[in-house]
Amino acid sequence: MKLKALGLAAATALSPLAALAEYPEKPVSFVVPWPPGDLADITTRIIADEFQNTYDVASAVLNKPGGGGGPFPGAVYVAQQPADGYTVGALVNAIPAFGDQVGIPDLNPNPFEPLGIYLTYPFVIAARGDLPFETVEELAEYSQDNAVVLGHFGARLLPTRATFALAKTTGIELASHAAFDALDCNTLASGDADLITVTVQTILPCMDSVNVLATFGDTRLPLAPDAPAVTEIVPDLNLSLWNGLFVHKDTPQDVRDKITEVAQRAVASDRMQEIAEKTGALIEWSTQEQAQERIASDKAALAVINELLK
Repeated sequence: MKLKALGLAAATALSPLAALAEYPEKPVSFVVPWPPGDLADITTRIIADEFQNTYDVASAVLNKPGGGGGPFPGAVYVAQQPADGYTVGALVNAIPAFGDQVGIPDLNPNPFEPLGIYLTYPFVIAARGDLPFETVEELAEYSQDNAVVLGHFGARLLPTRATFALAKTTGIELASHAAFDALDCNTLASGDADLITVTVQTILPCMDSVNVLATFGDTRLPLAPDAPAVTEIVPDLNLSLWNGLFVHKDTPQDVRDKITEVAQRAVASDRMQEIAEKTGALIEWSTQEQAQERIASDKAALAVINELLK
């Protein structure tokens, strides 16, 4: 009888159900497709910290910047990992909006589903402060006789394409444009670019020496109250720019629920709300259903932009 009992215990221990451990049992990575220091990186680190404090497993941000490839190389990395919740994409809305249209097999069909949105960017168009214009209209006039170079994170990204569409509808002539791994005060001060599309947080150190010409979205920013929203200039260019948490479509629901619960708590924390106050970013949790609605809205705005840029 003892031998039979021991044999039964051994068989149970080796069964598939016994081998399954409760999530999470090993380190979790939150992949940010940008260099360290931007809003996406900073806010995602707070979520990672909250996850580690909650479950007592190592949790960290993994930066996967893509340069001219924008967020797509980082998204590809997430797509290539197992659908087990140990690699979470902290991705911009460009991925669900048109990631399946850029010719990357790992992203077509779209392998992700959103858990929710946690950050809406205070994205702006900023210019060198020593240039003789302070508005989009004045820039358009200036660009007729002077070469203007635009710096961006990637020509295929939503803020860049929205900037191209704004230029076309307002008469701004761009002599050239280039993608950068990082955009900041030095990009303008060095003369590498005359204009940049960037989050306002990255140019806070030089706000007194740059001109913020416009902000994306439909509201002005407290940190740049004189700069009109792009939709004030061209109403049809209403486009939201945001970050959300994404996982593989095959990720188990209980795993999704655990990540979501931690993210909601992190977003409501004092650390997050202090960042929102200092940067003008909108930091609040939007549900999976709300995220899906925004993705649909962004796709509609992108259709308008694509029509303009034909």
